[in-house]
Amino acid sequence: MHRTLQPELLDSLAPDDPAAIHNRRDLHLTNRIMGNHRWLARVLPDLLRPGELVLELGAGTGELGLRLAQTKVPVDGLDLWPRPETWPSARAWHRVDLRQFPAYADYAAVMGNLIFHQFSDEDLASLGTALRRHARIIIACEPSRRRLSQVLFRTFGPLFGANQISLHDAHVSIAAGFRGDELPRALGLSSDAWNCHCTTTALGAYRMIALRR
Repeated sequence: MHRTLQPELLDSLAPDDPAAIHNRRDLHLTNRIMGNHRWLARVLPDLLRPGELVLELGAGTGELGLRLAQTKVPVDGLDLWPRPETWPSARAWHRVDLRQFPAYADYAAVMGNLIFHQFSDEDLASLGTALRRHARIIIACEPSRRRLSQVLFRTFGPLFGANQISLHDAHVSIAAGFRGDELPRALGLSSDAWNCHCTTTALGAYRMIALRR
């Protein structure tokens, strides 16, 4: 199953579109089932050094950043969507395309949850060039690319109330997901400079922890 990219329907909707609101509910449930937020909240705090800041790529509704804020992790958000009303006033929200963000130098740690798979290998290579200059930690949760996950979501998604946007975008996202060391290779994280650990879970999550040597 080769990695393929197709447009996600959510990207064509306004944040206040009812279908987009329903999709956010579906994403919340998907993250709970996959355990993405729990894993990041468990792993990331122990990797940080005092004073280091975290940037969340594709921060969306801010749900993950708010969860990490409860563990005293300083997280700023980056997304094309507006700043969430609940986002902490003390934390920055960068409304910009991550490919054009000029201030990666401010962040020792960069994390992404279900965001890296949305970009081509060419875009990931360019992003990796920017991240490698400054980041000490790059951590990600993405879809594991496997047909079984597509079948399971298509079968059980409707039982949990997933709408057509979610069913389509889940299928597309899984097809654009990663296997093995594909993500660190796409970001140009060479083994001589980075210690990269990639795993997959039975529930379809692909997880990467990359630490600068």
